[in-house]
Amino acid sequence: MKPVHVVGGGLAGSEAAWALANAGVPVVLAGDYNVVPTVNDIYPTRSLDQNALIQPESRQAFARLLAQGWTDALRKLYPNGPLWTFWDYERGRWPADKGMRLDHFLISPGLCDRLVDGGVDRSVRGEPNASDHAPAWIVLDL
Repeated sequence: MKPVHVVGGGLAGSEAAWALANAGVPVVLAGDYNVVPTVNDIYPTRSLDQNALIQPESRQAFARLLAQGWTDALRKLYPNGPLWTFWDYERGRWPADKGMRLDHFLISPGLCDRLVDGGVDRSVRGEPNASDHAPAWIVLDL
């Protein structure tokens, strides 16, 4: 089995990670990026228009990673529809399913053909004392 280098913390460290990917090392950028990449990654709302999560600069930074060659693993598996990973505790957003996608797995080009499954364990978010994030995951055939 070939080791995979996992880099957490969102956009930080992406240049070093890309250098590893260019050297043939399988790399996954995983974590809570605090970015909602597109309008399809958030419930219909105007209440967050000024929030950093959806500002053009945030979305452009995420788009630059994709343009660099990273693949959004969950969107590759599920190109359409909501993939919420976060529901704020305020205003009953969990029961109303008003979520957004903040947690991401960006995979290096060599891993694209090895991505076999992934998802979001939404039910965990509904448990007592749960985090406002649901566990997101991917499976790679290494």
